[in-house]
Parts: sequence; structure tokens; C-alpha cells
Amino acid sequence: MKKRFFSLVVLLGCALLGTAQQKTGLHLLKVHKIESDGGWDYLSIDQKNGLLYVSHGNQVNIINKNTSDSVGVIRNTQGVHGIAIANEFNKGYTSNGRMGSCTVFDLKTFAVIAQVNVGQNPDAIFFDSFSKKVFVFNGKSMDASVIDPKTDKLIATIPLGGKPETGVSDGKGKIYVNMEDTGEIICFDANTFKVLSRYRLKGGEEPSGLAIDKTTSRLFTVCSNKVMIVMEASTGKELAVLPIGDGADGVVFDETTKTAYSSNGEGNITVVKELNDQRFEVQETIATKTGARTIALDTQTHHLFLPTADFEKAATANARPKRVPKTFQVLEFGK
Repeated sequence: MKKRFFSLVVLLGCALLGTAQQKTGLHLLKVHKIESDGGWDYLSIDQKNGLLYVSHGNQVNIINKNTSDSVGVIRNTQGVHGIAIANEFNKGYTSNGRMGSCTVFDLKTFAVIAQVNVGQNPDAIFFDSFSKKVFVFNGKSMDASVIDPKTDKLIATIPLGGKPETGVSDGKGKIYVNMEDTGEIICFDANTFKVLSRYRLKGGEEPSGLAIDKTTSRLFTVCSNKVMIVMEASTGKELAVLPIGDGADGVVFDETTKTAYSSNGEGNITVVKELNDQRFEVQETIATKTGARTIALDTQTHHLFLPTADFEKAATANARPKRVPKTFQVLEFGK
């Protein structure tokens, strides 16, 4: 009887270990080619309308994420970084880095509605469905701009004391943002706009991408020294420091599968599994392409989208490879 019980325990342990180490099965499904040239940064998904918004040089390309068809372009968004989708107001917002402004556009017609002046070099941007506000993070003026989508007016500027990168909401009234130059994560109130706490990263340098598990209140930040730090949002306690690829600039978290994905510019995705709210492990590394450093998650299909292009072979080991013109594309990964 004891021998049989011991065998069952061993088998159960092996089964659990196998589950934890099981590969995701994600692979390249499609390459969405976009006929324009220029650099790129963030991309965003309009889940309601099935559209993919891609920042590209001085414009935003809009494609049908299911068919790859081009459906529109938002022009004159010089140095565009990000796109915020506010379906509740039928509006989208672009952060125009070289213009110090946000372009407001209609989500159905793509017609430009307004221009809102914000801080200097606006970068990351998102719509917070809890506070019903658009938050814009300005790298050069080191602050956050708050836009009311009801009026498309700037209603607040929040000094941050450093260069902000990506921001996320906990869905309960708190906003978290990476500070690239000070190595911190700052938390501020989504309604009063007051800074509540500053968490200094102990094991990470120059944090850029940031994601959150709203259920367990866990933050996932990717850093230039090739680590992902998992942090308890309420206290700033670091729960894990995990190895990732080089050149990461984005990370997303899938609430359904409890998985974080770091997009690494060297040409891969690091997959991190949340086993529980205290345990996290690197599950897999998935090959992508050089330059695919930002990422968006389709929460309906659980597919991942990463923008990049083809590059010429560098002349020397330290030289930056040149982008091949007219090769801009968005990679789609899924099962």
C-alpha cells in the first residue's frame, strides 16, 4: 500500500513538473506587410473593431488584424510613438514625439478631430477605463499629461522627476509608470494625480516595458540589463528577477493564461509563466526577428503582434545594421 502511494506521488509530481515546463506552442502565423517606410515604436489593438494601429515614422498605419488589409492612415503624426484606444468615446489618440502633441481621431472614420498640446517628447500613452482619462508620458519634460476624452482638453500635468517610459493601470485607481533614468516605478492616483509611492528597482537598469496582472497585483518590468523584474504592486517588493533577451522594449501580460511576454530586439520573445502570485519562471524563448522590440497582445485570440523590418548585415561587429527600405512588417504569433 505504501509502495503504491509513493508511486502515485511520484507520478503526480512528474505530471505537475511537466505542466510547468510545457512549451506554449506559439509560432509565427502571419507576416502583415505595410507599404510605407520609416521607424516604428508601439502598436495597439482595437479589440472592438478588429484593427491594428501601428506607429510608423510620421504616420500611423491601420490594418485589419484578421485579413492584413490596409484600412486607413493617420497622417502628420511626426515622431509618433504610441496609440491609445478609447472605445467608450469612439476616439483614438497618438503621441507625436516631435510635435509635443496628441492627435485625436475618430475610430470609425479615422478623421482627425483635434490636436492637444501636451509635454515635450510624448512617448507612451494609454486610455484608463477606470478613471476615463488618457495618460501621456513625456520623456523630455519628465512628466505625465492627462487628457479628458469628453472634452479633449489637457486637465493636468504630473511632475515625475525623471524620464517616464510605459504606464499601466491597476483598474482600481492607481497608475504605475517606469522611470528609465532613475530606475524606479512610480505610482500615482488616477483621479487626484498625486504621486503615492516610488519603488527603486534593485536588480534592474533602465526599465522600459511594463505590464500588470490586475488580479494578483503583480508588475512585470523589462530592463536594459536583460532581466524582467516581477514586483508586488502594493509594496514594491521584488518577487523575481528573471533572465530575458537583449534589447527588450515591451512586455505584455495575458490574464487568461497567466503568462508574460517580453519582446527582445535581438530577435526573440521571452515567455514567463506565473505559477502563482509568488512563483514565476522562464518557460520558453521563441525566435522572432531582429528589431522586434515592442509587442501587443490580442486578448481575444491570445495572439502576439510585433513590428520590425529586414536589416542589412552590419559592416562591423559594433556597427548598427541598416534597415532595408520597404520591408516594414508586423509579425503575428499564435497557436
